[in-house]
Amino acid sequence: MRVVLSEDRRGFIRGHIRDLVVVVVPILRPLRLLRLITMLHTLNRYGASTVRGRVGIYVAGGSGLIIFIGALSMLDHERGAEGANIETFGDALWWAMTTVTTVGYGDRYPVTTTGRFIGAAVMIAGIAVLGTVTASIATWLIERVRAEAAIR
Repeated sequence: MRVVLSEDRRGFIRGHIRDLVVVVVPILRPLRLLRLITMLHTLNRYGASTVRGRVGIYVAGGSGLIIFIGALSMLDHERGAEGANIETFGDALWWAMTTVTTVGYGDRYPVTTTGRFIGAAVMIAGIAVLGTVTASIATWLIERVRAEAAIR
């Protein structure tokens, strides 16, 4: 669409050959996600001014990575297993999000041994992330209380 809308189509194609190849060759389409790396650099520049900002960025990125990798791993090991209820990526993503946040509704669960080991790893990672978030909020509250006490 961007080629069609461009005034200088040949110039656009010469300047964006990698983007065009990624769109035309279906197997390379996941490489478009690499554009997120530039967004992470921008977020890091704004959040890097404080330790809490960096921790927030790393926790958010780490949580996303844990959820995505956990969902992919679970889907790979559970899909097609006898009695499995995690058959689509949406199911796996839902399972990973509820597991990392320690909600765990129980509507999706692993039935294979490998899937259960993956589940244990995602649970441990989720507890670690939750602990980091809780510690960050606690330090922020302590700083606010100290600042209030210093004013009085």
